[in-house]
Amino acid sequence: MITTILRSGRTALIGYINTVQRIQPALAATAYRLYRTDSDTPIELKENPFAKQKVECILCKHDINPDYKNVQLLSQFQSPYTGRVYGRHITGLCKNRHEQVEREIIKAQNAGFMPTYHKAVDFLNDPKLFDPEKAVRPHKF
Repeated sequence: MITTILRSGRTALIGYINTVQRIQPALAATAYRLYRTDSDTPIELKENPFAKQKVECILCKHDINPDYKNVQLLSQFQSPYTGRVYGRHITGLCKNRHEQVEREIIKAQNAGFMPTYHKAVDFLNDPKLFDPEKAVRPHKF
């Protein structure tokens, strides 16, 4: 027998199911299934609607591998005034891609493709991938 008490107080339906269950068990099962689709039953969701979107760096999102011969891409991560590489908190790159960019910039500078103390003049007017004045993540200091 069904001994569930409803939160909404519909004990008449339970009594009906119990009497039908004694007389016709198959009909009671279908009545119980029909009742379970009532608005009191919880809804099962397939995924969490409150989950945050996975944050990816711009190079991972577009599946770009930095290369020392691609000086225009590498110069985006270099300061135009000092030639230093911007930090991860400014560029928004993941740790792996940031280390790759640093290695490739050093390779390009050693090969003579990039200047070491300033940004190449040819790439000063390129569109910005990020704002160096506004950090993507807060800095640790």
